[in-house]
Amino acid sequence: MPSVLLSPSSGLPFVKRIFDIILASMFFIVFSFPMLIIALLVKTTSKGPVLYCSDRVGKNNVIFKMPKFRTMRVDTPPVATHLLSDPQKYYTPFGSFIRRSSLDELPQLYSVLKGDMSFVGPRPALFNQYDLIELRTRKGIHNITPGLTGWAQINGRDELPIPVKVDQDYYYLMNRSFIFDMKIILITFFNVLKSKGIKH
Repeated sequence: MPSVLLSPSSGLPFVKRIFDIILASMFFIVFSFPMLIIALLVKTTSKGPVLYCSDRVGKNNVIFKMPKFRTMRVDTPPVATHLLSDPQKYYTPFGSFIRRSSLDELPQLYSVLKGDMSFVGPRPALFNQYDLIELRTRKGIHNITPGLTGWAQINGRDELPIPVKVDQDYYYLMNRSFIFDMKIILITFFNVLKSKGIKH
């Protein structure tokens, strides 16, 4: 695939932002009722808020609040799920299903509309994933907006070691284009249907 950088002079960042706003608005309309049902399930089956907002690292390493439907109990340690010794004991009654189906990510449509995230980009690191943050910064990956999905997401997601994940993020950085984004979104759709790359 030819390398097409999203430089400011190309106009592609503007196209990408307009695409994000339009698609996020459409998804909000389509998924408004499912999101209401999920919110009710979370609220009525476990103690705590409907949404869990974690501190994430955004563009230029600026911290922002990233919302998800809460799938874990309120006493869960603030680390990536795959780093927990026994994640299953922390899930809410419907938490495992909501996570496997990626429905927990739907509130991030708000983050896309706000501009903290894009549909496609490196997944935002947790504020305390210092090794991941450092490696991304070295390679200049921190200069682009994080995404709901990305090249690393469709090539392993939670299964990838951090150095490999950063290599995948760097590949995206060097090969960004509108067509490449469309390819990633399409593959993400099929991966979500198969729950591919998610450790339960």
